[in-house]
Amino acid sequence: MDAQARFTALRHQDGPIPTAELDEVWAALGPVRAEEILGAWRGSEFDTGHPLNGQLAKAGWHGKTFVSVSDAKPLICRGPDGELYSNIELGKGEASLWNVEFRGEVTATMVYDGRPVFDHFKRVDDDTLMGIMNVKGNAGLFYYFILEK
Repeated sequence: MDAQARFTALRHQDGPIPTAELDEVWAALGPVRAEEILGAWRGSEFDTGHPLNGQLAKAGWHGKTFVSVSDAKPLICRGPDGELYSNIELGKGEASLWNVEFRGEVTATMVYDGRPVFDHFKRVDDDTLMGIMNVKGNAGLFYYFILEK
């Protein structure tokens, strides 16, 4: 099974997904450059048992918007009025996009302004990205997520 097919199967799988399986898919996907992912993206997560699983949904997380490489909005949330907004309070600011080496490859990475967080991205297809959130001090405990145009 190729990486795209495995990604699709895992995103529809019920119950927790072992991170080793997600790491295999990640390794098989191609990197993407920061300037190639500009635009608005809808977000969802892989259930891996990570402490963050379910927490972003409680905050109304909708996705991410990359206006430019220097203007990234990591936490687009839906407010009680139904309107989308950039949750600067939750994110402690916004972010920017960089091409950063992660696991031996240079790929698009969002660097948060106010938190020690990097979100690394790889291309699944033209409208789908796989993301791995990497937090300083996490000892390899990554949060895996999906972005779709």
